[in-house]
Amino acid sequence: MDDNATIEAPGTPGVRRDPVGPSPAAASRKPKKVRLDELLVARGDFVDAGEVLRAVVAREVRVDDVYVTSAAVKVRPDADVFLRGRRAYVSRGGHKLRGALDAFGQDVTGMRCLDIGSSTGGFTDCLLQAGAAEVAALDVNYGQLAWKLRQDGRVRVFERTNIREADPVALGAPFDLIVIDVSFIGLAPLAPVIAGLCAPGTVFVGLVKPQFESRHDETDRGIVRDDAVRARTVEEVRAALEAVGFAVTGVVESSIRGAGGNVEYLVRAVYEG
Repeated sequence: MDDNATIEAPGTPGVRRDPVGPSPAAASRKPKKVRLDELLVARGDFVDAGEVLRAVVAREVRVDDVYVTSAAVKVRPDADVFLRGRRAYVSRGGHKLRGALDAFGQDVTGMRCLDIGSSTGGFTDCLLQAGAAEVAALDVNYGQLAWKLRQDGRVRVFERTNIREADPVALGAPFDLIVIDVSFIGLAPLAPVIAGLCAPGTVFVGLVKPQFESRHDETDRGIVRDDAVRARTVEEVRAALEAVGFAVTGVVESSIRGAGGNVEYLVRAVYEG
């Protein structure tokens, strides 16, 4: 595959277009580009590079509103990638949250929200489309949030920010709704930090990933296969939330599997103080 492949405008073969488009000043701060197939596999949109290639050949992939001609094309990590017929959000995380909001009957209209572990912005995108007034998108990494969300006036971006070290006042706490999707750390240890960003009545919806809540010896190449282990991790998260003042009102299995096929859950709780 050609790393220098063009991004082709619809109906204009061979015409090169800059998929980035920010000002020269912003260009100097651009994150390093990565291969499109590697990005989409890492995000969980595709199983492997071959699947990405097939989608590109079928003209199902657009980057910043322009069809790509190669799965190897280099793109920004925060590029706005549209996969025809696959999703309505910038990442499949949006579908996970949408499924939970529907299951819990949770209306987010007019809410001030915090998205912990925003990454590409699937949760943030879902909240905005559901009517949230604003979202503070926080992540320890840099340059991952989708371009369309960065440009949205309802989004406040907090990059290179660890939630355990963040200033609640700077973030805008307390919030009406807090959502979280983090990796390589359990949700349970973060419960006290989350509680510190709440007021009585704050709603919390968190993605529980048993692979990060369980012990290493309870996973098989990063996958939790034991139903009992998964159930225990969910109960541990429930207990951690209740210990810091939350009332857990519901738990649902995610409508979409996590990395490697891991079963994940979403928990809803209300802070009571």
